[in-house]
Amino acid sequence: MGIVVQKYGGSSLSDADAIKRVARRIVDAKKAGNDVVVAVSAMGDSTDELLDLAAQVSPLPPARELDMLLTAGERISMALVAMAISDLGFTAQSFTGSQAGVITDDVHGKAKILDVTPGRIRSAIDEGHVVIVAGFQGVSQQTKEITTLGRGGTDTTAVALAAALDADVCEIYTDVDGVFTADPRIVPAARKLATVTYEEMLELAASGAKVLHLRSVEYARRHNIPIHVRSSFSTLEGTIVTGSINDPVSEGSMEAPIIAGVAHDRSEAKITVVGVPDKVGEAAAIFTALADAQINIDMIVQNVSAAATNLTDISFTLPTSDGQSAMATLDGLKDRIGFESLLYDESIGKISLIGAGMRSHPGISAKFFTALAEAGVNIGMISTSEIRISVIVDQDDVDRAVQATHTAFDLDADEVEAVVYGGSGR
Repeated sequence: MGIVVQKYGGSSLSDADAIKRVARRIVDAKKAGNDVVVAVSAMGDSTDELLDLAAQVSPLPPARELDMLLTAGERISMALVAMAISDLGFTAQSFTGSQAGVITDDVHGKAKILDVTPGRIRSAIDEGHVVIVAGFQGVSQQTKEITTLGRGGTDTTAVALAAALDADVCEIYTDVDGVFTADPRIVPAARKLATVTYEEMLELAASGAKVLHLRSVEYARRHNIPIHVRSSFSTLEGTIVTGSINDPVSEGSMEAPIIAGVAHDRSEAKITVVGVPDKVGEAAAIFTALADAQINIDMIVQNVSAAATNLTDISFTLPTSDGQSAMATLDGLKDRIGFESLLYDESIGKISLIGAGMRSHPGISAKFFTALAEAGVNIGMISTSEIRISVIVDQDDVDRAVQATHTAFDLDADEVEAVVYGGSGR
């Protein structure tokens, strides 16, 4: 028998009926002869509700206590799913992240998995149980405190379990039928991808596609774990995430499509450090301070310094959730560096065009920028990688920009393929 790891998100566990439906799917996988390990998220919007409750009690809750609070949502889900499986005549055992051996660093709120020691899980499998694990959480190797992995952390929990157990596949169940060429909520004509490479999925996830969490894809690529993204609301085959853009094309197969998809992200803000002295080490000082504050930076643009003043502006994007922390960090550097001021703008959106084929097809940038221009969308910043082009636009232009780009690259399906069964996309 092989091991199958499944993950169910909040939209798949929204209420008692949804939990019973998930339990039936899990039991079907067990009946098919598989050993089944399941990672679960909190029900519906439980995590957001707990965050709102914490904010009502304390405007700045201690990080340790917030993690203790937020892990309650997944513990509720795991117990309820185990009960539903038991009601179907199969035995199940539920485990918290720490009981399952999910070992993390000590950063509360966005911890990283260092290792998984699945001794108790293996024992439960050997005894014939279905194993249910609370996602999104672990225990610090150093402090032994409970930690959470950040948004989408249950995806990462599932892939890490699959790697530790040498599973055949990791199935990520969500509220759409797979990975699409754009968000079906914005582009109803988006097409489902049968397969997508790890690199393309990494770029899609990093650029705002919510169907998979970035760190889960990184983990899967590192350990060569195939991910099957599919809906818990249908029996359709989903999207397989596997392989590399550098793998040779199979003999007799068609060349991979040029563009895998168009992603967007409304959760970023832009900071501009105005009037930075153009001398060695100033940029290093700025971004070292931000790194020390555990703030992830996305796009960076530095203007050419003005000859008369020898001053330059440095703009960068970052998660909106880190915006105020970054501003406070930079304000503390003002006297030392001597920049003039800081500008903060969270009314932006990022549009990204992703595809391995753009490495060998000229004119992709021109076509992308032309589509945006014809849609009346102004570009604020541009960033590229080997298989991605990203632009910053006004937040009000995001939907129009995604739709125009999707159509320009002939990604629209002839018939509507995309059905959003839930609501969150995760």
